[in-house]
Amino acid sequence: MRLVRFRDPAGNVRRGEWTDTPGEEIVSRESYGGRLAFDSETFAEDDVDVLPPSDPSKIVCVGLNYADHAAERDKEIPDRPMLFLKTPNTVAAHREAITLPAGKKRVDHEAELAVVISERARNVSRESAMDVVRGFTCLNDVSNRDDQDREQNWVRGKAFDKAAPIGPVIAKPEVVPDDAAVRLRVNGDLRQESSRDQFIFTVPALIEEITQYMTLEPGDVISTGTPSGVGPITDGDRVEVEVEGVGTLSNTFRVP
Repeated sequence: MRLVRFRDPAGNVRRGEWTDTPGEEIVSRESYGGRLAFDSETFAEDDVDVLPPSDPSKIVCVGLNYADHAAERDKEIPDRPMLFLKTPNTVAAHREAITLPAGKKRVDHEAELAVVISERARNVSRESAMDVVRGFTCLNDVSNRDDQDREQNWVRGKAFDKAAPIGPVIAKPEVVPDDAAVRLRVNGDLRQESSRDQFIFTVPALIEEITQYMTLEPGDVISTGTPSGVGPITDGDRVEVEVEGVGTLSNTFRVP
């Protein structure tokens, strides 16, 4: 099952299921206390605005979680997860047009599988980690290299507005394979391709490590790192992040 949050043509924010039928139809199935919030309806994707699938208080990102990406960045493989934060202002939706910071020589795309948390989580063991996972989604860790390479905390480099497009859905864990492919295309050309089984630190290991230090809230996101092939975004580019079992997150970018 793939869960979606969307705004219908009348302006109502709804939740439902993104089906696998031809045309990628969306079925509204939101309920509260066992009662439907709206009558069940079916919408075509093009007739609604797909919203970010969660409203995170924070996005915890993992650096250098693929050996090939560490190599292309000329970095050592870390002995524990390298963590940094993206703030709520970075969230952008599927199909949203994004304007990048002005005057930068290089802003890169980074395809990532992201984990959406289902409940408050603190000091979770890796054996119990999947119990706090609502599902998986796609995330583009858009990175301003000009400033990232100059600072230690990466606020300018990673936390600028709309630096974390996410979506389009939350896929239940059982529909995302253990070796799920992670790909990125720019204007239809394949730029990144790897799989979940190439992680240095697995999802349960990441949840265990992160929740030793901070409480994760429902809707918070862990972005699990990017494979090799990161590269610059240019004006007008359409960037698509695909995670097997989830679907494809698509955004266009403008360089002012």
